[in-house]
Amino acid sequence: MLARLLCLASFIAVADCMTGRPNIIIMLMDDMGWGDVGINGNWAKETPNIDKMAAEGMLFMDFYTANPLCSPSRAALMTGRLPIRNGFYSTNAHARNAYTPQTIVGGIHEYEELLPKLLKQADYKSKIIGKWHLGHRQQFLPCNRGFDEFFGSGNCHFGPYNDIKTPNMPVYKNDKMVGRYWTNFTINKASGESNISQIFLQEGLSFIEKQHQEANPFFLYWTPDATHGPNYASPMFHGKSIRGIYGDAVMEMDYCVGKILEKLKELGIDKNTFVFFTSDNGAATYRGASGGDNGPFLCGKETTYEGGMREPGVAWWPGSIPAGTITHQLGNIMDLFTTSLTLAGVKPPQDRIIDGIDLSPILLDQTAPLIDRPIWYYRGNEMMAVRVGAYKAHYWMWTQFGKDPLKFTFCRGQYIQNVTVHDQINNTDQPILFNVNRDPGEKYIIGPKSKEYKTAMAIIDPIVKAHKEALEPGVPSLNYCDVSVQNWAPPGCEELNYCLPVPQSNPKLCVWDH
Repeated sequence: MLARLLCLASFIAVADCMTGRPNIIIMLMDDMGWGDVGINGNWAKETPNIDKMAAEGMLFMDFYTANPLCSPSRAALMTGRLPIRNGFYSTNAHARNAYTPQTIVGGIHEYEELLPKLLKQADYKSKIIGKWHLGHRQQFLPCNRGFDEFFGSGNCHFGPYNDIKTPNMPVYKNDKMVGRYWTNFTINKASGESNISQIFLQEGLSFIEKQHQEANPFFLYWTPDATHGPNYASPMFHGKSIRGIYGDAVMEMDYCVGKILEKLKELGIDKNTFVFFTSDNGAATYRGASGGDNGPFLCGKETTYEGGMREPGVAWWPGSIPAGTITHQLGNIMDLFTTSLTLAGVKPPQDRIIDGIDLSPILLDQTAPLIDRPIWYYRGNEMMAVRVGAYKAHYWMWTQFGKDPLKFTFCRGQYIQNVTVHDQINNTDQPILFNVNRDPGEKYIIGPKSKEYKTAMAIIDPIVKAHKEALEPGVPSLNYCDVSVQNWAPPGCEELNYCLPVPQSNPKLCVWDH
């Protein structure tokens, strides 16, 4: 134990105590909710492999994303920085969620240092499989931003489109398109049947085997999108879940997780591989019964309530992470950036603020004290809320535009007076406060005249003030849209005879309704 504690003294010491540099696998699901996994209480019992992963590793009960929407959360993971710092937000309207549809002009800024590029300093080979979503134009694609290999798409699998007004999304192998969703990589629109997840699985297994054979440390970013609507599943899982096609997709994701962990054990590299499982944002409650499960939490994707940003979090590293452990450490998707660099023996960039913290002390030592840190809840260009310890203070509130307070589509079936509000409400002068340990559903407002409120806010307000005073927002990447930048003629389309006519450029400000 003394040797392990000494190893935790600094990131250099941590790296020195390990048997070489561990391989790193981040499994990022799409729109999967905290309550979709059995280990968090899901009643459908669709995730035996993820549950086993938690039993063999560490379960994070309080793990968060950095934004309640896909693109900004992925940008935060790759940079270790809040979207307000790395530019993945919009200033076109106040507190709007923005992302990277086909029409987006921008992408991840070239001056942002991404995780795969930094890991090259320690000779890691890297691959992303699945959904990128940090810009689909050539300069933003993964192989131009540090990844050695890429199999997947710059966008989600939306469609099918007619290739006249909107092109179907290209699927890439490294820097060239090898087909398009729906036309070449098929999804049965009526049934949701597709083999795409199995293709992503085989790509991952082959990459692991290749890097093991060549004795390379590797970083695999495995990010399938089957749990994002419209959902799909292979024939092996189609129709198997009592929850319908979404549950089928969850079952297949669980199967894939199990196969990847099984491959690590088969190759004898499980004890030298750090694996983390999580999701990019909360389940899409606006899809009703066709969406996922956010457990006991309020609302879902698109919102800064707990259901929109608290995610499943499982860390696995046999022999290093004690099996069967549960932690209430406040974790964030940005921490995977800093923790991965620490484990690889690489210093994070020193010329900018990094929001992600190093979780290795928590992962490697059960006796380590919890790290005191805030969790920021941003929606676009506005800090909506912050969590410090057990307390969460809402400085702004908004669920969704609309006239009927009983029909908040982002909080379907949930209505709490003065909490789920269809207009943007500024509570900055007197934030709405919850204790999310005893009230995870954010139902019971702590009275502003109470001693508990005054004590908690005396701690929270100075933290918020310091954060805002030091904040230097990045240049927003998600302000401009243009039909001409859609996936009309991606690299490699000539070889497939699948280039489409590019319309005239007509840039304009993107409209973000939510």
